[in-house]
Amino acid sequence: MDTKIFVNLPVKDLEKSVNFFRKLGFYFNPQFTDEKGTCMVIGEDIFVMLLVEEYFKTFTKKQVYDATKGTEVILALSAESRERVDEIVQKATDAGGTTPNHKQDLGFMYGWGFEDLDGHMWEVIYMDPSEIEN
Repeated sequence: MDTKIFVNLPVKDLEKSVNFFRKLGFYFNPQFTDEKGTCMVIGEDIFVMLLVEEYFKTFTKKQVYDATKGTEVILALSAESRERVDEIVQKATDAGGTTPNHKQDLGFMYGWGFEDLDGHMWEVIYMDPSEIEN
């Protein structure tokens, strides 16, 4: 069996978060959705569990940080083109997200990012396949 990744993120308002990510083109698995959380499908083996903050707290004895005030993780997604990077970030800002950083163009790699409604940081990158060594 292939390894899958499930990233768990606390959210303040599940409905607003779902609407935000739907506008970016993501979909949700209804089998793993209720009033406490939902499973956002990123790829075949990549999922983000958006969990209402109070429910998220039941999984840890540690303090849950306010992602609008500090950063513990940056989630990075690959895109198939530079245009797709810009498209995803534009959709995020149109849906209420922000762009805390400028675009980065390193020639072989192009990236830009956004913060979602809860302040979680997402980077979207394109790497030119002709520049990647096998």
